[in-house]
Amino acid sequence: MLAAEYVLGLLEGEALLRARGMLARDLDFAEDVARWEAHFAPLMDGWEAREPSPDVWHRIHVATSGATPAAPIANLEDLRRSRNRWRMFGGLSATAAAAFALVMVLGPGPDEALPVTPTNAPLLAANIPIGDTSLRLALTYVPGQDAISVSSAGLTADGVHDHELWLVDKQGDLHSLGVIDPGSEARLSVEPGLAADFRDGAQLVLTREPLGGKPDDADAGPVVAEGTFTAI
Repeated sequence: MLAAEYVLGLLEGEALLRARGMLARDLDFAEDVARWEAHFAPLMDGWEAREPSPDVWHRIHVATSGATPAAPIANLEDLRRSRNRWRMFGGLSATAAAAFALVMVLGPGPDEALPVTPTNAPLLAANIPIGDTSLRLALTYVPGQDAISVSSAGLTADGVHDHELWLVDKQGDLHSLGVIDPGSEARLSVEPGLAADFRDGAQLVLTREPLGGKPDDADAGPVVAEGTFTAI
């Protein structure tokens, strides 16, 4: 039922965070989500078909494929191809995520080894537990992108502190990814030179800071939560 409610968009707060975390690490749950997607798909057949304007196709294409504004999309078939690429590399499809995770576990055949590039590197996900609560900070990073998606649904601000998210690089140094906005879905910018440190097993920490984040002339505050990226 959790998978069905997730597909229908009925989940909020802790239930939504739990479902997202399971989707990132539980292949059985991902398969359940894919089955419910297929089950509910016929519901769309009852809706009258409407053709969006070329401008809508173009904006969707740019948002999901990284295309430049000068490359307009012309029709539904072009968008489907763009969507399929996004699903494979962006993790928007549970089926694609499950299949890709299986490939990562089994590995390619002896004649199928490929170099890891931004277009075939795995999606990264992390769920950072918040203290002794059941709340989680859900993170998703698509290789080759310049931002990380952060879901802090269910979290609330205390009006006294902010919390800042950090990536620990291969040398053990901290790199700020930005201040968390409680109870929201947000995208935090990633510095181009930091992309190589986004990898399976990379450590993430959350620190407590003054309002507005760590002052430039001060050390990072105390660590209140931590987690690691997992390739899916």
